[in-house]
Amino acid sequence: MSWPRGWPIASRPHSPADAAMRILIVLTSQAVMGETLRPTGLWIEEFAAPYFVLRDAGAEITLASPKGGAVPTDPTGDAWTPVPSSVARFRSDPAAQAALAETIPLARIDATGFDAIFYPGGLGPMWDLVENTRSIALIEQAFSRKIPIAFICHGQAALTAARMPDGRPLVAGRTLTAFSRVEDEAAGLATLAPFILEDRLRALGADYRCGPPHAPFVVRDGPLITGQNPASSQMLGEALLALLKA
Repeated sequence: MSWPRGWPIASRPHSPADAAMRILIVLTSQAVMGETLRPTGLWIEEFAAPYFVLRDAGAEITLASPKGGAVPTDPTGDAWTPVPSSVARFRSDPAAQAALAETIPLARIDATGFDAIFYPGGLGPMWDLVENTRSIALIEQAFSRKIPIAFICHGQAALTAARMPDGRPLVAGRTLTAFSRVEDEAAGLATLAPFILEDRLRALGADYRCGPPHAPFVVRDGPLITGQNPASSQMLGEALLALLKA
């Protein structure tokens, strides 16, 4: 798939006759954990489950990442057993696989034509989406427009540098969830990630909530929807779709 140079993606406005939901999914391009060179990337279930929920509902989905092109996937997530049904479906779906291999560079994205934005996790966003200025701008624009925006697991790292117009952290006072400190420690990630996401969100003033480790848990605060962990992927996709249809 090729895109004309300089053409802003999905910048056209809605019209009454053009009612398909337009969803932007922002993915990581980070393939290693910082200087450790340990492989990481997208946790595939966190993408696949919401992707199919939205696609099956007729949404037009655009995939973007900082570098564009193929998105690296976390080998631990790829090898997870039992294989989640959404991941099994992804592995037998050439169109979904092609979409993940041909993401658009974030710098080419114009968010004004989208109805919702979704950030899957994996540990990759902890490195390449925390301070990505284009991603931060997309998030701040989404909140300004009050369109649904969803994050899951470590995808919430992309929220940590976003700010309100008055300079306050965007997450301050907002109720949300993310991968918990307990889950990070149990997975051996606490010493590998650049920071503990739960701790960072709390320090920024978020009203952080979580459920039991590895159990589905989703929180909605206005247009913001967050899921705690991979087990929350299906529930998060359904919550995002419900908000879009509300």
